Amino acid sequence: VISAIILNFTRAKYRVTQSIPLVNGTINYTPYDFKMVAMYQANGSGGYDSIDVMPSSGYAINEERSYCEINGVKDSNAKLYTNSNSEHVIANLQEGTKCYLYFDAVTTKEVDTVLGKIDVNLDSPDFSKTAQASCSSTSTCEETNGIYEGEDDNGTTYYWRGAVDNNWVYFGGFYWRIIRINGNGSVRLLYNGTSTATTGIGTMTSTSQEFNSSSDRSEYVGLKYTTESQHGTGTASDILNTLNSWYNSSNLDDYASYIDSNVGFCSDREMASEYTWSSKPSSMINYAAYERIRTNRSPSLGCSSSDVLKIPVGLITADEVAFAGGSGRTSNSSYYLYNGQEYWTMSPCYVTRGGYAAVFNVWTDGNLSWADVLYTYGVRPAINLKATTQFTGSGTTSDPYKVVS
Repeated sequence: VISAIILNFTRAKYRVTQSIPLVNGTINYTPYDFKMVAMYQANGSGGYDSIDVMPSSGYAINEERSYCEINGVKDSNAKLYTNSNSEHVIANLQEGTKCYLYFDAVTTKEVDTVLGKIDVNLDSPDFSKTAQASCSSTSTCEETNGIYEGEDDNGTTYYWRGAVDNNWVYFGGFYWRIIRINGNGSVRLLYNGTSTATTGIGTMTSTSQEFNSSSDRSEYVGLKYTTESQHGTGTASDILNTLNSWYNSSNLDDYASYIDSNVGFCSDREMASEYTWSSKPSSMINYAAYERIRTNRSPSLGCSSSDVLKIPVGLITADEVAFAGGSGRTSNSSYYLYNGQEYWTMSPCYVTRGGYAAVFNVWTDGNLSWADVLYTYGVRPAINLKATTQFTGSGTTSDPYKVVS
């Protein structure tokens, strides 16, 4: 009896002789010529095509369809599956067994997180397009809805994208939407109010807040800033003062033991390539977020160490909006960040000659836009819950994640 065979062949290996340990010795054979295994791969049209080479990644054995037989009789003892290391396993075979393996494309993987097990999509979104529940024009939209994997400065991060309804958290007397699980395992949340209504002014703590009371210097794009310094943190912006005041008055400070103030919020004030920072520029200067999101369509969850603010409450970044499914080209009313209102992000956009300091915001149609820091828009606080937090629930509106006290 053969106890188990783990198959992970490449095309080159089909040209060499393999060995199977048997009860009474060893048979040398060439895997495909020996016809021990017949293989079929899903063709995307509901059927399967015969293949000569076993897929090494991106596919898993269909356990219901695959089977083995001896002398034309199905062998119910045979075990056929793909393990967590993407290795295809054939176990409990007998001499003379022939197996028929059917492979399906793997679209998700299961990951253990602070929230429990989550299913993560394996494909990569196109950040030049919005993520919506359904798309009438695939040139500007794609149906990428669910949880995806990325990287930040602390490791692997898992972010929610598109029209999702499994990222609800009830914490501190408020409902929140999960933006992502940070690389250090903490969970970043965006304020949604005292109900699960997804639109309206109730999803914000303020509807009319300026980012800063002055606009004639580059420094005023910072959540914190210092005059004559590109990355200064000596003075809190007007919107940060408002956030801190709300945080204290809402009694969230009573839950400080759950809040991760060290993972940080990114107040990215790096410049776009070919631009030099100036407090009062003689011509327009663009920040790196503008180049990533508007020019290259390639958002990032990394951050310069000089711009990581280790504070208990902040705002969402423009990059996180792009990861969630927002775009600067197309309106989007179906991704989870849409609330029918305009509200601030914390990402600098550009500064014009003469003092027009602009920061990214989310517009009423869900579009990722920008505005002068003197304008008044809504505020949706963001917080981070520690990686040691314990949760119950499934994340839906009827069964939101709740913190175990």
